[in-house]
Amino acid sequence: MKPSEIDLFESLNAPVKPPNLKLEAGALIEVLRALKSHSCVAWCERQNTGAMRIGKRFIRFGWPGCSDLIGQMQDGRFLAVEVKAPAGKPTAEQTAFLSQINSNGGVGFVARNCADVFRALQND
Repeated sequence: MKPSEIDLFESLNAPVKPPNLKLEAGALIEVLRALKSHSCVAWCERQNTGAMRIGKRFIRFGWPGCSDLIGQMQDGRFLAVEVKAPAGKPTAEQTAFLSQINSNGGVGFVARNCADVFRALQND
């Protein structure tokens, strides 16, 4: 390719990907507010997960697959909600955790917005 054939502005002509308008952090706030205001939910809180080293100690918060939000329904059932951005998909561990909650009488689901919360809890 000759220097005269190089398009210095090629990237300006490339199609622009739309930004992710609803990041997972924003979805988390929306979903948590919806859960806390829902009449079927007794309580719900953020479950921080991850790990860090403090001095020589390695400390893990939560466990692999643990949902972002945990709580309790008014009737006493355990509640677990995995929050994802619109295009996000739960990991195998997250799916297994939600399946375990549901198979043992709890309420577990993936939510991307408040509509998902109300849809999942409409029969409760």
